[in-house]
Amino acid sequence: MKAAVYEGEKKFLVKDVDLPNLGDRQVLIKINYSAICGTDVHAFMYDVIPVGAVIGHEYCGEIVQLGSRVKRWKVGERVICGGGMPETNSVIGPAADPRYNYRTMGLGTVHSRGYAEYVILDDWRPLHIPDKVSDESAVLCEPIAVLVHAVRASKAKIGDRVVVLGAGPIGLICIQVLKTMGVSSIIVSEPLEHRANAALTLGASQIINPFEKNPVDVVVKSTEGIGADIVFDCAGIGESINQGLLMLKKFGQLILVGLSWKPVQILPVEWMGREVSLQAVFAHSPNDWKIALQLLELKKVTVSPLITSKSFIKLEQIQEAFERLIQPESDVQVIIKF
Repeated sequence: MKAAVYEGEKKFLVKDVDLPNLGDRQVLIKINYSAICGTDVHAFMYDVIPVGAVIGHEYCGEIVQLGSRVKRWKVGERVICGGGMPETNSVIGPAADPRYNYRTMGLGTVHSRGYAEYVILDDWRPLHIPDKVSDESAVLCEPIAVLVHAVRASKAKIGDRVVVLGAGPIGLICIQVLKTMGVSSIIVSEPLEHRANAALTLGASQIINPFEKNPVDVVVKSTEGIGADIVFDCAGIGESINQGLLMLKKFGQLILVGLSWKPVQILPVEWMGREVSLQAVFAHSPNDWKIALQLLELKKVTVSPLITSKSFIKLEQIQEAFERLIQPESDVQVIIKF
C-alpha cells in the first residue's frame, strides 16, 4: 500500500510499504479520507515525529477484511477510526498512565495510522458511521469529539459570555458545540480573514483581529468591564494562554484545548486576585465520540465552511500541505482523499 512515511527533518516520503499481518480480532480498513490535524502539523514543525512512522488520526473508511474471530463487523461497513470501548472495559489511552506526557509519549508508539491507503485496527476500536452522515463529515468526528470533551469539561451554560481564541478547525468546531449548549455570546479572536468569516458564518457574535486590537481590552469592554465567563484557547500559542487568563472575569475559567510546544511566560499576579481557574483538556472518551457522531447526524455540527472543494488533496501532496499549514494563508481544513 502507499503511505506517507516520515523520514525526519520535516520530510514525508510517499512510498509502498507492507501491511502487517491481520490478527484474528482485527479488521482491515480501506481509508477513504484522512484529515490533517493541527497537532500533527506542530509535531512536524518541531520534528518530533518518530522516523519511519505513518501518522494521522482523523480518518474514516470501510472495512474490507475481517480477522478470523471478528463477529461484530461485516465487510463493506463504513467506520471512523476510533471511539470504541474494549470488551474488558480497561482504561485506554492517556488515562492509562498516571504520569502521561504527550510530548514524550504521544507519538512514541505510532507505527501505521491514517496517512496511508489501509490501516489495521483491533475490532473494538472503530465506530459505525450512521447512514445520514457522509464520509466527508465523518472524517472530522475525532476533532469534534475533542471539542465535545472540552465543552463538557467547562462550566458553559446559557447566558455565558464566552471567548474562543483561534478560528482554525478546532475553534470553528468549538463555536458549534458551544451553541448546542445554548451559548449565544461567542467572541472569537482570529487574525486571518477567511477563518474569521467562517467563524461569523457559524455563529460568532463578534470578531477580534489580535494584530489590530488588544483582545483583552476588547473583551473587557464588550462585557461592560467584567470579563469573559469562559475562554477556550484553541490557538495553542503562548500569548493566547496569557491573553485568556487576563480576559477572564472573577472566578472565570480558561479551557486549554490547543497544544503549546513552547514555554509560556505568564504573570500570575495579574489574574490571581480574580481567582480564575485553568482547566486543561486532552483528547476524548469513547462517549465523546458517540456524541460527536450524534451531533453530525442531527446536523447540530456541520463541517461547512471548514471543508470546501479546495480542501482535498492527494496523498502525494502531503509534504506541500504540511509546509503550507505551518503558516496557513487560505486553508482552513486539509483532507487527503484516497
